[in-house]
Amino acid sequence: MYDFLGICLALAVLLTVNAIVSLLVTGCWRLAASFTKGLNAATRAQLIFVLQTFPAMAALLIVAVFLVPSYLAFEPHQTNEIVSFKLGLFALFSAAGITLAFWRGLAAWLATKRLADNWQKHSKCLQLKEVLIPVYEINHPFPVVAVVGVLHPKLFVAAQIFDSLNQEELDAVIAHETAHIAARDNLKHWLTRICRDVLMILPSDRSLDREWAEAIELAADEEAVSRKNGATALDLAQALIKIARLVPIGVRPTMPAGSFLIGGEIESGDALARRVGRLMQLADKSPNKDRRDWFSSRVAGIFLGLLFLMMVLVVTTSDALTATHIGIERVVAFLS
Repeated sequence: MYDFLGICLALAVLLTVNAIVSLLVTGCWRLAASFTKGLNAATRAQLIFVLQTFPAMAALLIVAVFLVPSYLAFEPHQTNEIVSFKLGLFALFSAAGITLAFWRGLAAWLATKRLADNWQKHSKCLQLKEVLIPVYEINHPFPVVAVVGVLHPKLFVAAQIFDSLNQEELDAVIAHETAHIAARDNLKHWLTRICRDVLMILPSDRSLDREWAEAIELAADEEAVSRKNGATALDLAQALIKIARLVPIGVRPTMPAGSFLIGGEIESGDALARRVGRLMQLADKSPNKDRRDWFSSRVAGIFLGLLFLMMVLVVTTSDALTATHIGIERVVAFLS
């Protein structure tokens, strides 16, 4: 019963903390979303990514740093406490959510691998300058330009792209895709999908997903321009317009863990218009890359600092563990 009770408590706390923090994040985002419009795209994408993954990460940290050590330190092995129906129900919901999350993550990875393997079988290998990953030309009704894969990404480009774009426009498109590779956007997409799906039983605010998808595209546009010059912005804007005109009516690409130059925004002309408008602004002024790097380093530093502080607190004093165990006892009594 000791081990079973501990597992159920851990699962119940994961569910509860994740739910509470998810609701707080959703509420905070709805209040603050408009204030983030002034940030550059890379900074905004980083902020949204942190918000998307924070509930799951916070729940894992609380369980790993506080609940498990306090349970092992203070809970007697010969306990009279049992797993009540309510506690068991909480644990069951939590286990179901975690299982579903990992299953969907695995399914997305397998779908991505199947798609990449299928495209690669019917493709022609290319050599493009400044591209360090494998590049393949494919025949596809959709004007695909996509980095597909998480750990070993590949770049796929539809044959009509080479026929429609001039060399400067093609170089700008490739710079955009290499920016996705440098930012590890496919890995982030996979992680956010897992973290989001942990609590499928709760209403999920999908606005963060839409905002992040648009922000990473704008960020890749900005990075492509910052690597070259203002003329690249005009070339990329022109390429986006040309590629959008190549999209057949009613044809959609299969989009697993991949970064597509043009994908979801075809359904929303506003998103594509915002990208083109932003590129026109960048034609005269490159984005502030240092600001993006400053924010990224600060976010990583703050997160690691908080984690270190929590670990020091647990190691140097037993008060935190004692308080946690008292809370556990109260939760068990409440759910009995």
